[in-house]
Amino acid sequence: MSLELYLDLFSQPCRSVYIFAKKNKVSFEFKKLSLLDGEHYGEEFGKISLIRKVPALRDGDFLETQACSKFKTPDFWYPADLQQRARVNEYLSWQHTAIRMHGSKIFWLRLLIPKVMGVEVPQEKMDSALEDLQSSLKLIEEKFLQDGPFIVGDHITLADLVAIVEIMQPVASGLDVFEGRPKLSAWRDRVQEAIGKELFDEAHQDILAVQESVKTIDSGKMQIFKPKILKLFM
Repeated sequence: MSLELYLDLFSQPCRSVYIFAKKNKVSFEFKKLSLLDGEHYGEEFGKISLIRKVPALRDGDFLETQACSKFKTPDFWYPADLQQRARVNEYLSWQHTAIRMHGSKIFWLRLLIPKVMGVEVPQEKMDSALEDLQSSLKLIEEKFLQDGPFIVGDHITLADLVAIVEIMQPVASGLDVFEGRPKLSAWRDRVQEAIGKELFDEAHQDILAVQESVKTIDSGKMQIFKPKILKLFM
């Protein structure tokens, strides 16, 4: 049985896994899920992930919802050098409650909550979310990038990959976070080049088309998530 990856490319972590696997020529079968349609709550996916989270993988009888070290990939992604690895870990630890939360919040507040759930977002709520996002972007530039080409050293790492997919989430909502940020824009271009623009565009094709595709989303299927989403972001 070949490696199976269960992914929804609307999801930032799923896009990072997809890009990483494709870039490193890891052979896999793409099992596409729709989180917005609630497919992760289906009976079949429950057999893959009891916690019903993506990304998830199945490799024979082995099931995993976070990571797998089976496949040999170039050292630069997660450097053996302890200081460089510590810096990758530092970014990955920080981003969960910073750029990930703040970028996701903008995506929901600008797009899905008003346009799919039909809930008006107060201006003060939007202003506060934008301020948080700007603070995270500033930290990426001033603390993590500084004057380097990438977050850690002179080569792309997992930190850059995870960072770019998160930053693209508010971009998909129609907010150009790169405007007025030449350092961040230049870094994005280097990351795209390191990944390969064709692969980068392939992974982001669906999310960058969401402003159109959101018009066809069945809002009824999202009602089950509505209380949880509003509690999280409003």
